Amino acid sequence: MTESYDRDADRAQLLEAVLVHVAFDGWSEAALSAAAKDTGIPLARALNAFPGGAAEMVAFHSESADRAMIDALMREPLAEMPIRAKVARAIHLRLDANQQHREAIRSALTFLMMPLNGPLAVRLLYKTVDAIWYAIGDRSTDFSFYTKRGLLAAVYSGTLFYWLGDKSEGTAATWSFLDRRIAEVMQIPKAMSRITKITERIPLPRRGFRSPFRAAGRPFRQRG
Repeated sequence: MTESYDRDADRAQLLEAVLVHVAFDGWSEAALSAAAKDTGIPLARALNAFPGGAAEMVAFHSESADRAMIDALMREPLAEMPIRAKVARAIHLRLDANQQHREAIRSALTFLMMPLNGPLAVRLLYKTVDAIWYAIGDRSTDFSFYTKRGLLAAVYSGTLFYWLGDKSEGTAATWSFLDRRIAEVMQIPKAMSRITKITERIPLPRRGFRSPFRAAGRPFRQRG
């Protein structure tokens, strides 16, 4: 008779144990084997929990961190916070929860930066920023949906790399960096809106118009 077991429970238990070994063995079968020994889960069962190897373990860790971040955000007074504060808090919660595993995160990033793993890196980054926007209440479906996620991907990535090297007490320098980056990108939609309003007032060129300058180099003036 085949022994029954909860594969999802195995994955969660193994992930917690494997993080300790990743700092020394990377996201490898060696780290997974050590985690199996620590948890008492048979090696064959541990390997079956992550048949995709390192890529599946890294993805499971990132997705688990996203879920933990969302759960933590749901306990925050989001209704009382402006958008920039919500975004900052989400990133703060996600990184702070992994404070003890920065070496494991560093190893995961090294793995994801390998050319073969580029698509996985993009997918996981998108999932994280999409989870943040959705958790703080964004339900946009227009072009701003992609703009917001693109801007947040840049903020999150930059903050993540800064956090990995931050030796300040309580990683205070990271949170200051995060606040500056959010302030910078918050100006971009405003600037784009101003540019759009300006360009909407510019009259379309007449049929047959070919150059914005006269032959002599003087500015072209449309005649009414």
